[in-house]
Amino acid sequence: MNIRSLTRGDGVVIGAAVLLFVASFLDFLAYDCPSGVSGCPAYNGWSSDFASNTAGIFVLGVVGAALVVLSHLLPQRNLIGLTLEQWGTAFVVAAAFTSTWTMVFSHPDNLDKGPGQIMGFIALLLLAAVVVAGPRVPALKAPLMGAASPQPAPSPYGGQPGQVGQPAGGYGYPGGQQPGAPSPYGAPAGGQPSYGGQPGGASAAPAAAGAGAGEFAPFWFAVPVARPLYAEDGSATPIAELAPGTWYLAVEQRGQALVAQTQDGRRGVLQDTTGIQRG
Repeated sequence: MNIRSLTRGDGVVIGAAVLLFVASFLDFLAYDCPSGVSGCPAYNGWSSDFASNTAGIFVLGVVGAALVVLSHLLPQRNLIGLTLEQWGTAFVVAAAFTSTWTMVFSHPDNLDKGPGQIMGFIALLLLAAVVVAGPRVPALKAPLMGAASPQPAPSPYGGQPGQVGQPAGGYGYPGGQQPGAPSPYGAPAGGQPSYGGQPGGASAAPAAAGAGAGEFAPFWFAVPVARPLYAEDGSATPIAELAPGTWYLAVEQRGQALVAQTQDGRRGVLQDTTGIQRG
């Protein structure tokens, strides 16, 4: 679970869900008392007389919001053919529809709409708007937390950079270069590679020796937002999700896509490489 994978849209979803939960304890319906009469009964979302009706508003809405947020915190998982985010979106939309129907058409005689009903209606409209439009609005897709400098991932080739037998800048490891100086695309970080001759000696090979100009060199990178990693066989089902704040190793380039390796050794294709941060 990586909280850095949460987006601003998730922050709005959490806030709206809290507002919806609070609204469930406020008066949902209240009797329209005659003037000068006090003590008229009122009912909140958990009152036994109305709980069966309000469950489709408050419970469904809060559960749907929780599923949407969990879908961004946990690895991609399916439940009866749908992802957690799809289930959460369906729950939130259903709750918003029920709340709208109740506000407009379901109004028992001598009963007024209470603050809980009105607040819940507003919270659910906000929830539905964010979960449906969030993936399409850049402002809501931005990371919720500040983009802290990602911590280097363990080297998948054995040993840590700087240990005996492991070059400090091998395979573009982020620790092998100066901060703020990203390595050029296709070249390992940590400076120019060695070609076998003594520095300044006559046998030093030209820069193009031993590697073609277009040869790919593995490098480390981080993603700006959570992105799916697909199987190398072209399957449409993600095998993992790359999270912001973590370094991953790019081992191959396929057009605009990259073949990436996760910390646990899984390999897959990152199709969306826009905005990645190179190590």
